[in-house]
Amino acid sequence: MRFTCPFLVLCCALTGCVERRFVITSDPPGAVVFDEQGQPVGATPVDRQFTYYGKYTQRLVRDGYQTLIAEENIKAPWYGIAPLDFFSEVLWPGRLRDIRRLHYVMQPYQLVPAEVTLDQANQMRSRGQAIGGGTMGAGCEQVVNRP
Repeated sequence: MRFTCPFLVLCCALTGCVERRFVITSDPPGAVVFDEQGQPVGATPVDRQFTYYGKYTQRLVRDGYQTLIAEENIKAPWYGIAPLDFFSEVLWPGRLRDIRRLHYVMQPYQLVPAEVTLDQANQMRSRGQAIGGGTMGAGCEQVVNRP
């Protein structure tokens, strides 16, 4: 009985632990990363913890670049598959680190000239009028590009 209590305390202190992290980088750096709930994580390069293996979605936003939404399927390593996960999570005396490095390349934002947008709008209006009877209601005028 006298040796049982210190042995139990020692066993509890040496229980396993798995540290899971994403390290997210982007090209260009400095993009703001948002998690699945829309909460900001930080600007790249940034790291965040995760608990479970599976699908994770990151949204990267940066001025002058198209918003990037990336879905990653994070698969468990060999020690994270049942029944081995019990030993790595609870019984393994050391710390296991699972660090996933995710790199994203963002595309520059392409500005569309105003003339192209106006032409597309007028084409859509013409198609809508052909479908709906062809009469313009009050306040519906054709848009022209005036310098």
